[in-house]
Amino acid sequence: MDALGIGQWHSVIGGSLGGARALEWALMYPDRVQRCAVIACTAASSAEQIAFAQAQLRSIRLDPGFAGGDYYSGPGPVDGLGLARRIAHITYRSEPELQDRFGRSAQGAETPFGCSAPAERGRYQVESYLDHQAEKLVARFDANSYVLLTEALMGHDAGRDRGTLEEALRRASATFFIAAVDSDRLYYPVQSDTLAQALPGEVSVNMISSPIGHDAFLTEIHQLDGRLREAFYSGR
Repeated sequence: MDALGIGQWHSVIGGSLGGARALEWALMYPDRVQRCAVIACTAASSAEQIAFAQAQLRSIRLDPGFAGGDYYSGPGPVDGLGLARRIAHITYRSEPELQDRFGRSAQGAETPFGCSAPAERGRYQVESYLDHQAEKLVARFDANSYVLLTEALMGHDAGRDRGTLEEALRRASATFFIAAVDSDRLYYPVQSDTLAQALPGEVSVNMISSPIGHDAFLTEIHQLDGRLREAFYSGR
């Protein structure tokens, strides 16, 4: 902001990890953030969210290719990063959506059951889907970056070193917009309720309605268009 000569942001908007960052900006720089939208995120990462993240980190670090993070002369932790992505992606979608899309169907001509040699069995469609998601991420993402971003989100806590959550949120002077996904099983809507209730004044939770889970903050974000305009731009 200083380098660009920007004194204030009109709005800082983020979803998931971006929501955690947006909230921190509003607390760290209350005079420079006028409006803040926190979408599909919470005031602090819960024990369950930390647990899911820890399983991902262990998958990467236990891969021999990780080499303590100094893997750039080799292939890197390809298997570990792929497994981390599989774990994460399950939390990004909902059980009803996975069941509706894949059920227990086999992947093409593969045989995932009734095989005399377990090592030779094929895959269910949902397994192929997770394999695809893993391959896409491994091809474009650095494992150390994945580790650092995951640990940053594990450590997310708006109240740390700021007193109670209510005391921490009183530091902000921004107008807040809170949103959640009704089928989210990673960041439960009730956690957005907790954040909204701790903010000064009357702050409601705007709901994205979708069967797919957490990822709806991306795929269905336009459900918030009108409400964001009304909250942040109407008469401004």
